[in-house]
Amino acid sequence: MPFQHSSSQLTFRSKFIIALKALLIGCIVTFFGITIWTLDFVYVPMPWSLLLMLFILWLYLKYFSGSWYPRSTQEIRRINFRSVHLTSSLLKWSLVAALLFVILFESSFVITFRIIPFPETAFKSQYKILNTLPVWLGWAAVIVSSLVAGICEETGFRGYMQLPLEKKFGFTFAIIFSSLFFFLVHLSKTWAPSIMPHIFIGGFLLGLLAYCSGSLIPGFIAHTVMDICNFSYWWTSIAGNFEKKTVFITGVDAHFIIWWLVFVSAGFLFFLTTKKVNKIRLQNTKEIKQLPTGASCAMAEKS
Repeated sequence: MPFQHSSSQLTFRSKFIIALKALLIGCIVTFFGITIWTLDFVYVPMPWSLLLMLFILWLYLKYFSGSWYPRSTQEIRRINFRSVHLTSSLLKWSLVAALLFVILFESSFVITFRIIPFPETAFKSQYKILNTLPVWLGWAAVIVSSLVAGICEETGFRGYMQLPLEKKFGFTFAIIFSSLFFFLVHLSKTWAPSIMPHIFIGGFLLGLLAYCSGSLIPGFIAHTVMDICNFSYWWTSIAGNFEKKTVFITGVDAHFIIWWLVFVSAGFLFFLTTKKVNKIRLQNTKEIKQLPTGASCAMAEKS
C-alpha cells in the first residue's frame, strides 16, 4: 500500500509539472513579443516603431515556428507552433470559421451593451493615446497592435501552452486550461470587468479553432481581425463610437433583434464549420498514415 501511494503521488506530481511547464513556456512566448512591442511603442518614435515591430514580428515567427537555429530545439518549436501543411479545403473552411468567430465575438459586444450601459470611460482610457494620432497613423498603430496580440497570444496560448497539454491530457482539458490563463492575464485591462465571460469564451473558441484546424494560422487571422475591430471601435474612437442606449430605455427594437440573430447564426455556423474543419483534418491525417512509408515521410516533411 505505501508503494501504491508513492506511485500515485509521483503521477500527480508529473502531471502538475507538465501543466506548469506548459503554462510558463506559453506565458514566456506570449509576453516576450508583447513586452518588446510595449518598449518599442514607448521609446521609438512613430512611425519607425511600427516598422521596427513588423520586422521583430517576422523574427519572432521565424524563431518560434522552428525555422531557425539551434537545431536541437527546431523540431519541438515546429510542433508547438503547429507547423502543418493546410490543404486548400482545410484552409478555406478554417478561414470561414475564423470569420464567423469575429462576427460572433463582435456581435456579443453589441448585444451586451444593449443590455448594460457601455462603460466608455473604462473601455477607452487605456488606449486614448491612439485617438491623438493622425488618422492614418492611428489605423497603422491599430493594425500593428492587433498583429502583435494576435500572433504572440495565439503562439503562446494556443500553441506552446495548449498543444503539449492536448497530447498529455486531451483537447478538452487543454483548451479550458489555456482559456483560463488567457482570461486571467487580461483581467488587468480597464475594460475587462464588464466582459469577463467574453474573454474566457473567446479564448475557448480560439483554442477550439486551433485544435480543429491543427494550425495557428486561422487563429492568427481571427484574433488579429477581432482586435482591429476592438482597438478601432471599442477601445478608441478611430472608427466611431457606440452610442446606442440599452433596451431598458429604448425597448426591444429592430437593432437589438438583428444583432441577436447575427449572434445566434454566427455561433451556430461557427460550431458547424469547426466540426467540418476537424473532420477534414482527421481525414487528411488518415490519408497520410495510409501512404507508403517513403511517401508518408515526404508528405510529413512538406508539412
